Amino acid sequence: MLKLETKSATGSAEIAGAFEEFMTSFESFKEANDDRLAQLETRMSGDVVTVEKVDRISRALDEQKKALDRLVLKRARPELGRETGHSAAGLEHKEAFESYMRSGDERLLKTVERKAMSYGTAADGGYLVPDETEREIGRRLALVSPIRSIATVRQVSSAVLKKPFATSGMSTGWVAETGSRTQTNTASLAELEFPTAELYAMPAATGALLEDSVVDLDQWIAAEIETAFAEQEGTAFVSGNGTNKPTGFLAYDKVAEANWAWGKIGCVITGEAGAFPDTSPADILIDTIYALKAGYRQNASWVMNRKTQAAVRKLKDGDGNYVWQPPATPGARALLMGFPVVEAEDMPDVGADTTPIAFGDFARGYVVVDRTGVRVLRDPYSAKPYVLFYTTKRVGGGVQDFDAIKLLKFSAAS
Repeated sequence: MLKLETKSATGSAEIAGAFEEFMTSFESFKEANDDRLAQLETRMSGDVVTVEKVDRISRALDEQKKALDRLVLKRARPELGRETGHSAAGLEHKEAFESYMRSGDERLLKTVERKAMSYGTAADGGYLVPDETEREIGRRLALVSPIRSIATVRQVSSAVLKKPFATSGMSTGWVAETGSRTQTNTASLAELEFPTAELYAMPAATGALLEDSVVDLDQWIAAEIETAFAEQEGTAFVSGNGTNKPTGFLAYDKVAEANWAWGKIGCVITGEAGAFPDTSPADILIDTIYALKAGYRQNASWVMNRKTQAAVRKLKDGDGNYVWQPPATPGARALLMGFPVVEAEDMPDVGADTTPIAFGDFARGYVVVDRTGVRVLRDPYSAKPYVLFYTTKRVGGGVQDFDAIKLLKFSAAS
């Protein structure tokens, strides 16, 4: 017990130190950027040394934020070890699954799946992991997959999530308490479909790891596949084309906000190709915020990559205040004009006619579909002396409310 408390205290001190270093660097960044802006006011361009200093500190800020995020994430993960509290059926599945993972003995696992009327076999895709392992994989993905962390996540048992939506609402009106009621019109409904596609990873284990009874293999496989799954998901949720993968929100038709219609994503135009406006550049961010209806702004977030965030970090409002603010506490998100910033490295960089910044209520705007069941197929032959574990899950995704997400397009014209 004392060992755990000491480790926790050490981790907290490490996070606190990293956060303090990050905040100190941000103060240095503000001072250097203030010098750059002052030089721009007195001459056509900033001093080269000052500009390089700003960029260097900005890059250091990004690296320190990455390191801080890793420390916070590491602390949020459970230790690899035995767990207690499983139900009898869950414990039976866990023990059978562990026997399969360690030695390839699938007899107990076949018995368990037969009882559950689930007939997954090594020949057709492996065996289902225990429920606790599947939940742990989902929890870890929520921590490291940026879009999943802010989107709505639905679990389904079929291959497709079908969601109806009203293209025209039912008629309504006011009436006296004893007045006659006319029959209301029936809403016109259409249907959105979100098919799931197979996502896979293939972690490898040594014989020594599999023989070590202290290591909980459920936790190990969840830890091994989280990064691989999160990286693939992150790309698909942003820009996936919907063919054997989710449809990313940037893959839908994009139009100027004035021409927005259901089925398209509305864009606010900067008026400059590949750049913020020359005059009051931060004002275009305000325009983006208010392109979103009030009901969606309550839970809205910015989504951009680190390079774009570095550019935004230099902007000030009309009162001379920086519009980007660092996180208030370790593990929290930075704020841009009061709204949290979600870093998604798969967002495009700032460039001509690109849409590197998204703003919206992604919980209402984007849905992630997880088909129940994660399967593992043990392969001791393909990479001797290592044992491969071919792990698959089915994931889908797409925009479910086209009014909930807006994009900032760096273009001279719509």
